[in-house]
Amino acid sequence: PCAPPISVMKLRDIACAREGDKTDLANVCVFPHDEADWPLLREKITADVVAAKFAPVIKGTVTRYELPNLFGLNFVLTAALAGGNSRSLRVDGTGKSYASLMLDIEL
Repeated sequence: PCAPPISVMKLRDIACAREGDKTDLANVCVFPHDEADWPLLREKITADVVAAKFAPVIKGTVTRYELPNLFGLNFVLTAALAGGNSRSLRVDGTGKSYASLMLDIEL
């Protein structure tokens, strides 16, 4: 007998994300499309998972904050913008593409 196929999905399939920046900090918040997916987000989208995904572009830490009344997870990324918008030579000095990178995480 064959094992059942493994289902892989991207975070974007069940959630949306918004990002913001202040100096060299970036913040990305994830919200499920359906509140029923909140427990899955809490289980699978950890600070370690996000840190691994963002390792190529940030130099600092990732801290996760839960917003249960909004069904959201907010991640603060330090040393994430190469000095911030006015100092960075990056094409995306404000981290506006970080929400898209977050939503690329596989569940």
